[in-house]
Amino acid sequence: MTIRDEHLRTALSLPVHRRHLLTVGFGGLFGLNLPNLLKADDTAARNGLAPRVKSVIFLHQWGGPSHIDTFDMKPNAPVGMRGDFNPISTSLPGVTICEHMPRFSKVLHHFTQIRTMQHRIKNHNAAGYYCISGHAPPIDDQRLRDSQELFPAIGSVVSRFRPGSDPALPSFVSFPHKIADGSQTPGQFASFLGKSYDPFYIGQDPNKSDFRLPELSLPESMTLSRLDDRRGLVRMIDQQARLLEDSAAAAGADRFQDRAVSMLTSSRLKNAFDLSQEPDKLRDAYGRTTYGQSCLLARRLVESGVRFVTVYFSRSIGNGGGGGDGGWDTHKQNFSDLKNRLMPMTDQTMPTMIEDMASRGMLQDTLLVWTGEMGRAPKIGDQDPQGRGHWPMCYTALIAGGGAKAGLIHGASDRTGAFPTTAPVRPDDLSATIFKSLGIDPASEMIDSLGRPLPISAGRPLDELFT
Repeated sequence: MTIRDEHLRTALSLPVHRRHLLTVGFGGLFGLNLPNLLKADDTAARNGLAPRVKSVIFLHQWGGPSHIDTFDMKPNAPVGMRGDFNPISTSLPGVTICEHMPRFSKVLHHFTQIRTMQHRIKNHNAAGYYCISGHAPPIDDQRLRDSQELFPAIGSVVSRFRPGSDPALPSFVSFPHKIADGSQTPGQFASFLGKSYDPFYIGQDPNKSDFRLPELSLPESMTLSRLDDRRGLVRMIDQQARLLEDSAAAAGADRFQDRAVSMLTSSRLKNAFDLSQEPDKLRDAYGRTTYGQSCLLARRLVESGVRFVTVYFSRSIGNGGGGGDGGWDTHKQNFSDLKNRLMPMTDQTMPTMIEDMASRGMLQDTLLVWTGEMGRAPKIGDQDPQGRGHWPMCYTALIAGGGAKAGLIHGASDRTGAFPTTAPVRPDDLSATIFKSLGIDPASEMIDSLGRPLPISAGRPLDELFT
């Protein structure tokens, strides 16, 4: 233990305990990790690449939406593949969508469809890691676990290379779940980049009437003046430790303590999370579901200046997780689950979100991404006669805003939706596209826990999707 560590340990034993202060992100303590979290914004590299957008909303559809029953229907496929639903016309001439998404049919012209997403990872945890990190997993195994050898979340890389400019706001926010299939899916946090770049994770359900952020509320016994006194004590200890150690790593700690307090006391951050400020009519339009209110919250966060927001459409896991709308893993009763639950919810929330963002002018500087980690198998019959199994070899992703060519359909799948026939796209390419849209060169390198330089993306930016 160093002299500085000893002083900090002594501080923790004083009557005003550090645990009484703030918990931010994924288990960080205010006095130790929040300043480090904020320091990340100050030390992140800039590379001069002109950004297309200011923010990204990444809507991850955990489980794998059935592309051939939603956006890339195959009505002429053989019996046993084409499914139960009929296509209907849309706002794009000659382009169809499933009959159970009538509202989506009217706003499809806002979106660019990538119908040829492709990889070969069939397990959810490994494929989910690929989707949210943009890097292929070392093995296709359900037992894949988070480790310092695996890559960080796309949002964590964004936080490292293009942090937000407002000290009162986190750069990367995720909610309301931590996705998992048996064990927690890797790639949701910062890995070897360090806790400073973890998302500000919110494990509560925005649809609940008592939704709030207790981690942004001071205990009743803790006034701002007492907080200032506490901060002064920590500064004094830090200053003494600096004199003893003369550590360059400790330089500037005061500034980051100030920034931590500015986040704690920021009305802007609290307001961004306050869904009660939205009209009931708009909240109803988004849908009084976990997913609907999460998407509304995502819009509020990027509108306030948060750089990267990930919303997981999933079921709740673990203690304190958000409420669950369930995922898209339709091994059983694929058609009834899509018709009665998944498509009605999507058909309510997504058209409302795109129209709301368009009316506010947000599509000019926000990139909206909708994708799962895989699609569903063309052949019907998996765990029951009406189910569809995993299918990563071809599936659909949607993007909107940020200069994307609205209404474009990129690539085509074969007659059964099994494989791309033109222009295949890997998750690596989608992550590279996100990075470039934010002004981050995908060829940039980051240093792993062993000191090795690693590329932030192995993909090719899809420049052809943009004007």
